[in-house]
Amino acid sequence: MAETGEADPEEVVKKLAYSFPIVRHTDMPEEMKEEAIALCISAFEKCSNNNENTAKMVKDSMDKMFGTAWHVVIGESFGFGVTHEAKNLLYMFYGGSLAICIWKCC
Repeated sequence: MAETGEADPEEVVKKLAYSFPIVRHTDMPEEMKEEAIALCISAFEKCSNNNENTAKMVKDSMDKMFGTAWHVVIGESFGFGVTHEAKNLLYMFYGGSLAICIWKCC
C-alpha cells in the first residue's frame, strides 16, 4: 500500500479510535462549551465524511439552543480572524488534524 500512497485501513481505524476533542481556545461559559463540544462530536459521528453537512448540523443546533447568528467552520489547514460577541467563541481540534471554529456574531 505504501507504493500507491494510500493509508493502511488499520491505521485509519486506530486514528478514529483514539480521537478526542482538544480545546485550543474558548471564552464560552463552561455549560455552553460542554454542549458545543458534545454537538460537534455527535455531528462528526453522524456524517464523518462530509465537513459541510457536519458544520450545518452544528450551526443549526447552536442556533436552536443559544439563539441565532452562529457560524461554524470545519476543516484542515485554515486560518481565520473573526469578530465575535464576548463569551461566544470555541476553537478546537477533533480527530487529529480537523479544526472546528464556532462563534456568534451580532
